[in-house]
Amino acid sequence: MVSEKEIWQLLEQVSDPEIPVLSVIDLGVVRGVILEKGMCKIIITPTYSGCPAMKTIEEDIILKLKENNINHVKVDLVLSPAWTTDWLSENGRDKLREYGIAPPENEIDKSVLFADPPKVPCPQCGSKNTRMVSLFGSTACKSQYQCNDCLEPFDYFKCLK
Repeated sequence: MVSEKEIWQLLEQVSDPEIPVLSVIDLGVVRGVILEKGMCKIIITPTYSGCPAMKTIEEDIILKLKENNINHVKVDLVLSPAWTTDWLSENGRDKLREYGIAPPENEIDKSVLFADPPKVPCPQCGSKNTRMVSLFGSTACKSQYQCNDCLEPFDYFKCLK
């Protein structure tokens, strides 16, 4: 019989398909693990409703557990409460930075996002002399920025609350 702790440890090995340096645990999309009557139920929440990566994440979770002889698995997708960047682990924020993606800095007032985008430190050189190039980066959950000092482009993982 497998324990809940062992399930969480296995889920640490499931990567986010869009940002492979993050596990689904780092990302904070796994909201719960329930073991009952021989069934393992994993509860996940998307970073965005309609996130195209969620089906892959579900399949990868099931595969990882089956690889470890946990064959009765159900993954439930829940939308409430809505995912927030507060759910990113500190380890995940560090991994994002090391990967070249600026982690969320602070809450963004979406009504002034274009007029006054947040100052985001460059993950390459640390400078806050940066500018938003596009509200959308390589995925909907990121914005595209450029550092005015080292001139490197980078993604910023948008802060959602």
